Amino acid sequence: MNHWQLTQTARAIHGGGIIAYPTEAVFGLGCDPLNPTAVHNLLALKQRPMDKGLILIAADIAQLTPFISPLTAEAEAQLAKTWPGPHTWLLPAHTDTPRWIRGRHDTIAVRVTAHPIAAALCQTAGHALISTSANPAGKTPATNVLRVRHYFPDKLDNILHGALGTETGPTPIRDLTTQKLIRSANT
Repeated sequence: MNHWQLTQTARAIHGGGIIAYPTEAVFGLGCDPLNPTAVHNLLALKQRPMDKGLILIAADIAQLTPFISPLTAEAEAQLAKTWPGPHTWLLPAHTDTPRWIRGRHDTIAVRVTAHPIAAALCQTAGHALISTSANPAGKTPATNVLRVRHYFPDKLDNILHGALGTETGPTPIRDLTTQKLIRSANT
């Protein structure tokens, strides 16, 4: 990963593009979460219904603050135990969080990533990013650039090359309010 590649990828994001990038276990598709056209285009590529909602990743919790309701000190302390890291949390969504991000839910799935390339991309872009696995619905998530290109030939505005993290499956998702495990790391 070099600065030029990060800058080019951030430029594609700011221009309303859809990009692919390495994450903890698989390649992800991403875009600017506040660009409704970009998000709808990403959902169409994935063949994913908007009602399901999407995950946001960030370099730090400050990048997530516009999308989540204010947290108690206790909640912040619990999140700090798992972030940065491969842990996705469902948090109460801020009332201004667009439906195209949260879907039919009152919560939003968020993660402060420890993956160095994904975190650097969020930092370079200057905000959180949509993060969903790079695959059409029902297909196996892409674990290399070749598979990303196979799934989405000439459909992406940029692919950021780099190594995946060491996770072997998707990040677990836990609801902060109920503490219920929504998705385990093995599914």
